Order: sequence, then structure tokens, then C-alpha cells
Amino acid sequence: MIAYVTVGADDITGAKRFYSAFLPALGYGLDEGPEGLSYVLPVPPGQPPVSPDFYVKPTFDGKPASAGNGSMVAFEARSQAQVRDLHAAALAAGGADEGAPGFRAAYGPQFYVGYLRDPQGNKIALFSSDPTEPGRDG
Repeated sequence: MIAYVTVGADDITGAKRFYSAFLPALGYGLDEGPEGLSYVLPVPPGQPPVSPDFYVKPTFDGKPASAGNGSMVAFEARSQAQVRDLHAAALAAGGADEGAPGFRAAYGPQFYVGYLRDPQGNKIALFSSDPTEPGRDG
């Protein structure tokens, strides 16, 4: 099980604007400190932590942050409409479009996805695969 994902950012303010445009709608709370941004899912009292956490931090070595070639973080939305809404919100918050929300021939008929780049260049996917919604072929 993945416990957490961390991406680097040189501009924490820009990263906060981008990620706060959609992560709270997916249930993530924000903890902000001198070490960066920590987006975590709420934990009911007496329950173990819910994974994965998502961190946006300056680099540890002090060198410029960079996006990994072939790296991507995907967040699951509740519906196709939420994918569209959050994709638009992330674009308005400084993200770059890497693929408008929709179905892709290379994936299953229920996999509805939109792709973005955060202000640092990290690739982000927002997807829904709800079997109760119309699929690619229907």
C-alpha cells in the first residue's frame, strides 16, 4: 500500500493555489508549515490513518525541483462531472492542460480521465471509473 506521495515545488504559494483547487473536494485537508504542504485525508477517532497522504515540499537538497519524466500522480474523483469540474478549477488555479477530460481508447470503457501539469510541471490525473455512469461505448 502506498503511504504517501511527495512532489517538489519551488513556488509553494503557486502549488497551494493549484492543489487547493481540487484536493479539498476529494476530501483532503491541508496542513501548512515551514516544511511545505501536507494534504491528508481525515481520520475518524480510533481509526488508523487513511492513505495515501500527499505532500508538496521544497527539495531537501536545495536544488530546483523538477518533474519526473514518466511520473504521474492520479486522484480518484466521484464522478465524470467532478473530473470536469476539478480539471477546470485546477486550470484556473495555475495548472496546464495535458489532456481534456474524457475517455481514452487505450483504457477501459469506464475510465474517464483528465490530465494536468501543476505549476512545477508535475503530471496529475483526475479520474473516475464509476460503473453506474455512461461509458466510452454507451
